[in-house]
Amino acid sequence: MSATDTTPSTTPVVDVTALQAELAASGVRYAMAGFTDVHGRLKGKVVPIGHLPQMAGGSELFTGAALDGVPQEISDEEVSAHPDLARGFRLPWKPEVVYYPSTLFTEGQPYEAGARHILQRQLDAAAELGLGFNLGIETEFFILKDGPDGIEEVSDRDTAEKPCYDLSTTLDNFAWLTELVEAMDELGWDVYSFDHEDARGQFEIDFTYSDALTMADRVTFFRLMAGEIARKHGHFASFMAKPFADRTGSGAHFNMSLADLATGANLFEQGDDTKGVGVSEIAYHFIGGILRHAKAISAVIAPTVNSYKRLVRKGSTSGSTWAPVFVSYGDNNRTNMLRVPLAGGRVECRAADISCNPYLGAAMILAAGLEGVRERIDPGAPHRENMYEYSDAQIAELGIDMLPRNLSEAIDEFQADSLSREVFGEALYNSFIDLKRAEWESYQSHVSSWETDRYLRFF
Repeated sequence: MSATDTTPSTTPVVDVTALQAELAASGVRYAMAGFTDVHGRLKGKVVPIGHLPQMAGGSELFTGAALDGVPQEISDEEVSAHPDLARGFRLPWKPEVVYYPSTLFTEGQPYEAGARHILQRQLDAAAELGLGFNLGIETEFFILKDGPDGIEEVSDRDTAEKPCYDLSTTLDNFAWLTELVEAMDELGWDVYSFDHEDARGQFEIDFTYSDALTMADRVTFFRLMAGEIARKHGHFASFMAKPFADRTGSGAHFNMSLADLATGANLFEQGDDTKGVGVSEIAYHFIGGILRHAKAISAVIAPTVNSYKRLVRKGSTSGSTWAPVFVSYGDNNRTNMLRVPLAGGRVECRAADISCNPYLGAAMILAAGLEGVRERIDPGAPHRENMYEYSDAQIAELGIDMLPRNLSEAIDEFQADSLSREVFGEALYNSFIDLKRAEWESYQSHVSSWETDRYLRFF
């Protein structure tokens, strides 16, 4: 991932009248102004294309109190969506509609608790240091269908204990899979690989990295697009972190590098590799910052109760979960939270899962990494060994921290870390904690089938 695609977080000026005429002439009839709630789910309104100029000026208003993680009182001025007209997506499966990722405003200013604006603030902080943040996110997800006996895989041949990279079942899924890939390429995302992942019914599509704001826009739209195309074929897409106890979960590995804004050079490739895993000194400082705040970051990049059932050593019929449990980094070793892939020049965070809000996840990681750069934090020695083989006692003896083991622990760490409040701002910081504590308490009070199966007739 050589970093040559650096885009500032400011929105380029677009001639709205000319854009409106161009879209109308090409058959576009409607425009969407969309944004994410705290979960990363897309929300928005639709206007006829004749009203694009008004939409561009923030005409579409939303009551924040009606949404999760838009912390407003009913009496507050509504938030308005200001579309980024330079980053629109024409819906490949519904070409009469164009979608624009939008930044929320209120009282004439960007809304402090808006997820897209939170990432923009950190990109601006990087730009003050002359740095751009490039990001590639791997999309892992399940495509399933409802059958007469419950949820099924699309292919009746998708039954292997180790189905990873299976070509026959990939071909069985080719109808929806290639429609999705071609839609992504139609949007200019440059898909370079797709495959059947480690679990039955699980797939991964990889496409070219971009600046972090564009990547977050794309991943949030990808989830909508994948779901809509799957529905066309009688299936459904799941972006749950770990839908099945005996299968691997779905990650959203963040592949990251910092670039020189003036030249576009990948700074993770430039300079001495002092620890021998394939990146430069500034990358090690970036890693150091992330490791310092890793436990708090976990609450954002692994944001659900279910996320922590993915972040375990065992729990897959294929023999491994492929997910990290330790606050550590290393070379091409997939058992670390942070990995430097074989080609070097980038850092991969493996703790993120596909249910995360990519704007908030990228903002937290970038803020931590920039702290590491400013303070020249040393991440310590890399780990090249299989971390899964260590016992808890050995981990303690080595002084290696573990990532949070459940959402409650993660929220405790998020609340205790001053970086969380700094990145989220006061309103969303408090709202996020309250929302996630309520999620944990609801989970804790739920009586599961596992409990009734084990205890109902046990005594």
